[in-house]
Amino acid sequence: MNKPRILQIGSLSGSPNADQSIAQRYEALEYWKATEPAAFLRDQAQDIEVVVTSAMTGCTAAVIDALPRLRAIISWGVGYDSIDVAHAQARGIVVCNTPDVLNDCVADLAWALLLGCARQIAWGDRNIRANRWAARAAGLPLAPRVHHKKLGVVGLGRIGEAIARRGFGFDMEVGYHNRNPRSDVSYAYFDSLVDLAAWSDFLVVATVGGASTRHLVCEPVLRALGPSGIVVNIARGTVIDETALVRLLSQGLVGGAALDVFEHEPRVPDELKQMDNVVLMPHVGSATIETRLAMLDLVLENLQSYFATGTLVTPIVDQRV
Repeated sequence: MNKPRILQIGSLSGSPNADQSIAQRYEALEYWKATEPAAFLRDQAQDIEVVVTSAMTGCTAAVIDALPRLRAIISWGVGYDSIDVAHAQARGIVVCNTPDVLNDCVADLAWALLLGCARQIAWGDRNIRANRWAARAAGLPLAPRVHHKKLGVVGLGRIGEAIARRGFGFDMEVGYHNRNPRSDVSYAYFDSLVDLAAWSDFLVVATVGGASTRHLVCEPVLRALGPSGIVVNIARGTVIDETALVRLLSQGLVGGAALDVFEHEPRVPDELKQMDNVVLMPHVGSATIETRLAMLDLVLENLQSYFATGTLVTPIVDQRV
């Protein structure tokens, strides 16, 4: 029995044995290995109904238009700003992602970054490794406490709410900013992001990426957060005006930053690497064994559902917050 043919935009190397698992079940055309992508699509992929991609590799309008029989785009990851969802939906193509299964691990990393920055863990670790205990301990400023402080969440979606819930374990006040308030939570709602930043001791960015949120956390927001405030970003690097952030950090006008994502990945500004009040991670919010396996399982479940019923298990609904 012939395997169903699919087009795989990029390797899912972030999930153990993902490419092998897909190849066992489907005839996967490996688009990322094509030396001439346009010719590859024209000559080998005209019968393709399903594309498998990821939040990192995405799917452009050009690829969509090159596939006349395309009916479904299945993405590994929760973010979909790298996929031209509007263009796909205009053609009647259904797009899905892997929501929910990564909420807790991304929220955990947000809190690890927050605590690491507030309590200067990366700074202390670097100096211990460099045998600078006495010299650096003498100059290490006192850290702010985390408990009983104010936690602001930018984007109270699935991940944002998981981050907010963890704040109660630290006896924190929690506020949030969305396009619209939610009636099912007790957190304080701020319709102005500047006002939320001014209120917050810690501002955690958890909204979607894309054009609608580009530089949402702009210079006025960062200035409102102030010299004792810490910004944490586990969303998309484009949500923060990175140039403004670097400048305000260097001027002491923002207290600190803890970042898992960057505006021009994989490039990270050299200035950030030199700052002791900054903690950096390489976009690994969902990178735990259990979560990556769950993401792969959901991709495979969506593939199976499409070829069995023509429907997807987790189609994308607009959740911009």
